[in-house]
Amino acid sequence: MDRIEPDCAVTIKYTMRSHFPHGTGEKRPEAVIEFIFGTERQVPTLERTLHGARAGDRFSLHIPPSEIYGEHDPSLVREVPKKGLVKQRLRKGRFYRQMKKGTLISFKVLEIGPDTVVADFNKPMAGISVSMDVEVMAIRDASDEEIEAAREAQLKKSIGCG
Repeated sequence: MDRIEPDCAVTIKYTMRSHFPHGTGEKRPEAVIEFIFGTERQVPTLERTLHGARAGDRFSLHIPPSEIYGEHDPSLVREVPKKGLVKQRLRKGRFYRQMKKGTLISFKVLEIGPDTVVADFNKPMAGISVSMDVEVMAIRDASDEEIEAAREAQLKKSIGCG
């Protein structure tokens, strides 16, 4: 097997850098992973880039927030009353969590006013994008057992068990 196709085992080496909405970033150490292409799902940009690639190919790619943690939604930033919130837990720039009537209330505190709090209800990682430098290290035929194990692992992940 000389090109990446569905159900082949692929080994890639990559470095990844997260890009935060406010312009800062964080580089992660180089890593190597092996997966069954097309069965063990990767983000769409990476899958499109790898499909048809050969061992030794190198790529630089950008993965948008929508494929990772989701876009930051400005409509989820709201001013809420302080009444009913535990004032000792309110800290600007920190996450606030409280159970209310059996429901978890969670938000990032952006501003604290006399009677209200500006709260960001987006997921903590919303708006983060990633750039990757990827090298295809190896491609090989995957065994039927490897493909079946990958399908089972992917199914568990999709129902929240992995």
